[in-house]
Amino acid sequence: MSHSGDVHFYDPAKGHGLSHDPFKAIVAPRVIGWISSRDTEGRVNLAPYSFFGAFATFPPIIGFCSEGYKDSIANIESTREFVWNLTSKSLVEQMNRSSAPVAHDVDEFELAGLTKAPGINVNVPHVGESPASLECKLLQVVRMHDLEGKPMNNWLALGQVVGVHIRREFLREDGLFDTAKAHPVMRAGYLGDYAEIGAMFDLRRPKA
Repeated sequence: MSHSGDVHFYDPAKGHGLSHDPFKAIVAPRVIGWISSRDTEGRVNLAPYSFFGAFATFPPIIGFCSEGYKDSIANIESTREFVWNLTSKSLVEQMNRSSAPVAHDVDEFELAGLTKAPGINVNVPHVGESPASLECKLLQVVRMHDLEGKPMNNWLALGQVVGVHIRREFLREDGLFDTAKAHPVMRAGYLGDYAEIGAMFDLRRPKA
């Protein structure tokens, strides 16, 4: 690592030399991957994931990564379906409760006091209180590897969106989804750091 000049540089493999690893604070804020799934016996799981993103538009593809082979990945590999639920500011406490390390047979919807709204194109419920939810069919689960080709205990699930639920109160008169009104909450750094959406502005891509 280097402390010279105005920049602190470090190689993650050799340590960051700081009080806490800054990686998650730098790559922030991140939309929460609040994922609902169902196992082959019909038991439902709901869990938030820190690493989540959108990867394509046509067709729409989203994905999340689990650090450890957890219930969500096991369920999704078995049934090949899952749903992402938008975490609004009003739902942040319920989202946090659903992150508790409970037994496989515990229903996190019930634990968090949330409504199980039925799926349309998947046999997985979504959070009825969420402003928007995306039903997905699994494309692939990828076990990640490091530069040396060593398998990691990190599992990336990619799904194609096959159904979109939007609560009408979050649709503007012009037909646009009102992101600011939905008030999404995001992961933003260290152990308990979250962020809420701030002021939005319009910036168009330059024309050729």
